[in-house]
Amino acid sequence: MKRVSLRVGTAVRKLAWEGERLRWRLFHPVTVGARVILIRDRQVLLIRHTYREGWFFPGGGVDKGEPLDEAARREAEEEANATLHELTLLGVYSNFDEGKSDHLAMFSSRDFALRPFTPNNEIAAREWFAIDSLPADISAGVRERIEELIAGGPPRAGVW
Repeated sequence: MKRVSLRVGTAVRKLAWEGERLRWRLFHPVTVGARVILIRDRQVLLIRHTYREGWFFPGGGVDKGEPLDEAARREAEEEANATLHELTLLGVYSNFDEGKSDHLAMFSSRDFALRPFTPNNEIAAREWFAIDSLPADISAGVRERIEELIAGGPPRAGVW
């Protein structure tokens, strides 16, 4: 019964995701998000959503009246069951694909606590990957942010 409920929840989530994408294009010409790279011992924690393919950093939209760093902390909690202690700004990036005008604050954390994770209707998996052995199904932007973090330097700005 739990598997049926999870499948139905996943299907509903996929439909909601596509509806949100349409709503964003129509009513939110500019969006702001926050994501975080969780890294330890040359490994990065990535999540897989139930409603889209690939591995991503935990993160999501910034709520009205919410500071960027608090959004990153909230999203890390919601999506990865991670409580962030230290948080560092990596950069601010823009994405104009598909007619969007998305802007993203990218943070990193090496000091955090993880609690056990159970897949749910939004997040299908949470896994560690060695930075020199990343999964094939990550975007070029995810790969580039990991490379920038490893390279160090001041915060950056650019296109995702």
